[in-house]
Amino acid sequence: MFGNRLTRRVLMKQGLAAASWAMLAPASTPVLAASGRAPYPTLAAGRLVPASLRDYENAMMSGGPPKDGIPAIDAPQFWSADEADRFLDGGEVIFGLVENGIARAYPQRIVVWHEIVNDVIGGLGLAVTYCPLTGTAIAFERGNTEFGVSGSLVNSNLIMYDRDTDTWFPQVLAVGIRGPHAGEALLERPMAWSTWRQWRDARPDTQVLSTDTGFARNYSRDPYGGYNPRSGYYAPDAPLLFPVMNEDDRFPPQAVVIGARTAAAAVAFPLETLRQARRLELSGPSESFTALYDPVLDTGHVFRGRTSAAAEATGPGPSGVTWSGGAPLESANSFAAMWFAWAAFYPQSMVHA
Repeated sequence: MFGNRLTRRVLMKQGLAAASWAMLAPASTPVLAASGRAPYPTLAAGRLVPASLRDYENAMMSGGPPKDGIPAIDAPQFWSADEADRFLDGGEVIFGLVENGIARAYPQRIVVWHEIVNDVIGGLGLAVTYCPLTGTAIAFERGNTEFGVSGSLVNSNLIMYDRDTDTWFPQVLAVGIRGPHAGEALLERPMAWSTWRQWRDARPDTQVLSTDTGFARNYSRDPYGGYNPRSGYYAPDAPLLFPVMNEDDRFPPQAVVIGARTAAAAVAFPLETLRQARRLELSGPSESFTALYDPVLDTGHVFRGRTSAAAEATGPGPSGVTWSGGAPLESANSFAAMWFAWAAFYPQSMVHA
């Protein structure tokens, strides 16, 4: 089935991509978790939500496929690293994580067709999520439920739902906007966007999501283009397929930033700038942040606060960084995103130019 991309192209031709949305209100207010009764862990401190939940719900639009028209992988099967070498070349994008000492890699070329993998690692239930339209890969604790693809988008971003209560969550916002747990923030887990070669070198014991998904898909190609090199929809100046709630032209739309957010602030560091500087800092009225480049996985990590401590990238792990000579900083659980999507959700985000 290739209804995903085809339907979105048809929608674009019908003129939906030319629609516009009202600008976000200037005030930014954190939304706090409402209760502990959700079937998944929630973030007690809440997470920044720059607009009202109704604003996001009103901005939702169909991405083309119906609910579960893009099928999540609910029974993932895994290869060894040697087996995965037959399918992946070294430069291909993977999403990697380590939980309870177990390393796993999820090839972008597989996940692009499903957007959600409901996995269990060492007894921990995780939803590994990827939105190809915003270039965002984020892992969430899912407790005793599973997540599915709603078929709707906001700011071009995947809206997922939990199958127990039908609460809807935009992936980047990671806060419920519809359903009984609207306003509650999902608990994220560290996950790295890297390449197969870099991840394999760092974790040769890794397990790799296989093409044995239970669905007939052409996993030899990406329907949106490619990351090696970036082409098609993923090219930095490619046009957007859907409207967004806020636009910002300080960077090309699909330029990669490393973003992080807390209950009170959001911050973004262009990945290319971070590669060159190795360490960047930003301070705002409520919080300060430090970003560190990770040459092991060619990614970035964002931490809350500033410190005189030295830091060294150590590769896959909870923070990916070892501190020495001073106080360590708390991880802000950052992730890579296309600039247009980050700016659409967080228009008042602090940005390192």
